[in-house]
Amino acid sequence: MLKAEEMHEVLIDEAATEGFGAALLPVLKEQFPKGAVIFLHGDLGAGKTTFVRGILRGLGFAGAVKSPTYTLMEPYLLDELEVYHFDLYRLQSPQELEFVGFDEILSGPGLKFLEWPEQGLSWLPNPDVDVYLELYRPRDDDDFQRKVRVGFAQT
Repeated sequence: MLKAEEMHEVLIDEAATEGFGAALLPVLKEQFPKGAVIFLHGDLGAGKTTFVRGILRGLGFAGAVKSPTYTLMEPYLLDELEVYHFDLYRLQSPQELEFVGFDEILSGPGLKFLEWPEQGLSWLPNPDVDVYLELYRPRDDDDFQRKVRVGFAQT
């Protein structure tokens, strides 16, 4: 099991990004048995949705996992755990989150993953976990890889 304080990894491809999400799942469940708010940071294409797909695969979910860019939220109400995947990229105002009732979800049980949290910072609770994903090329002729850094809130 991964040790949870702060983690850094290099993920060579999409499968490694999914695998990292699946490997982080037991840490999240152990440290936050009632649920957690997880902020996902990274540019477009950095692998935020791929990371969430890895979490869901770790929970046994085999269905499609798509970015909630247009729907704002995708819920996954699994037997073992509720998972909510938010994408705030198109949010015009943080108060929009209150109008659609997200406060109940964010304060409730389950894992809540939020892409583009800076769009709602004045309204969102503090995160329990921050995940930073960054695309980079080790050398000019190499394929893109991802660097991931995970930080846990001090309790």
